[in-house]
Amino acid sequence: MNWHDNALHAFRILEGDDNNGGQIILDIDFITEWLREKDNSFSFKIAPSDLIFICVSDLLISIDYASATAGVQPMVIHEIQREKVTYPNGYSSFKWKVDINWPPKSSISFESSGFTQVQRMEPIISGAQYLSPSERR
Repeated sequence: MNWHDNALHAFRILEGDDNNGGQIILDIDFITEWLREKDNSFSFKIAPSDLIFICVSDLLISIDYASATAGVQPMVIHEIQREKVTYPNGYSSFKWKVDINWPPKSSISFESSGFTQVQRMEPIISGAQYLSPSERR
């Protein structure tokens, strides 16, 4: 899956039980399709979605609006990287890094065994790479 240029509106942390890490839920505008227009510009099919990571541990959040001297607004994902980790006891998981290109110098990293993505509504065609609050409902 490709999350490049997806707006990140919010994140939520849900507590896990004693044996498992919790969940991180990223509220994103998932770009389902880039549509090339006749004048070579683009429009986008966008669906508000929840990107849910399970069994999360080792969370590190670094979001820097201060160095950009900007007001708080939705972040923009550059890419999400994943690296497999196998422990001596045979347990395997993944190290994840959500690189954010707006604001610059920002990222979210954690360990998680996997993810699901839930689309909350049908895609809307937009000239921007994100939806307004009224379009997101």
